Amino acid sequence: MKTRMSNFERRRQRARTTLRKVANGRPRLSVHRSSANIYAQVIDDSTGRTLASASTLDEAFKKGGKSGNNIDAATQIGRTVAEAAIKGGVKQVVFDRGGFIYHGRVKALAEAARDAGLEF
Repeated sequence: MKTRMSNFERRRQRARTTLRKVANGRPRLSVHRSSANIYAQVIDDSTGRTLASASTLDEAFKKGGKSGNNIDAATQIGRTVAEAAIKGGVKQVVFDRGGFIYHGRVKALAEAARDAGLEF
């Protein structure tokens, strides 16, 4: 029996299919947003390894006592994941927004990663 996918899952699948076509071997910067936190990973799909990651659940972020569900938090996580990726030798990535609309926290994270030196 075929199950129906939610609109979110359809958007996610459509975005990932497009990324596979244009990636050309570059790692992807994957973003996940929940109501309370935001997560970012740089993933090498050819080997299946995570090269860099950052989230609002990390100890370094929690020490500031800030909330993880606002644009300021997303900006800080974008900078953090970009710095970690550059330390790991990754300069160019493709941006995987998943099923999330490129707006608000997702957009803030992407722009902060660009400002910190990642190219996409």
